[in-house]
Amino acid sequence: MQRIAIYPGSFDPVTNGHIDIVKRGLNLFDKIIVTILHNPAKKSFFTVEERLEMLENSLKKFPNIEIDVYNGLLVDYGVKRKAHAILRGLRALSDFEYEFELALMNTRLNSQIQTVFLMTGLQWIFTSSSIIKEAARFGGNISGMVPHFVNQKLKEKFDSISDSI
Repeated sequence: MQRIAIYPGSFDPVTNGHIDIVKRGLNLFDKIIVTILHNPAKKSFFTVEERLEMLENSLKKFPNIEIDVYNGLLVDYGVKRKAHAILRGLRALSDFEYEFELALMNTRLNSQIQTVFLMTGLQWIFTSSSIIKEAARFGGNISGMVPHFVNQKLKEKFDSISDSI
């Protein structure tokens, strides 16, 4: 039986910290479905299509990865995809409280799907999509924090915003 995990997130944009979790998650699972959880109530910087493109480009070298989009309860998606686990990355204690609450709710909704937490690698502990976008917005050097393709997409996006002002 194949061990399948879902790695959900907004990936707005995908960072090297996200990729680190995928890489190490493949040591635990046979397949990881990286899933953009589309939340229409949440304002994203990149469109779903742009995020899909960045994930596909950033994860193309990894075997047994699938990329998808879902709108709804994560545990329902897990059942649909025959997943055994939800994979989540933790950077700091503040992440833990929020992630712990989500894990408890997901367990309450479906006790058959476990949540597995991986600590983010030390070199990525300070990295978040929000902080990276903020640094990129003001011309900060974010190379090494995101894949090259994502860095280019951020530059293009901010250039197009500044051109329209």
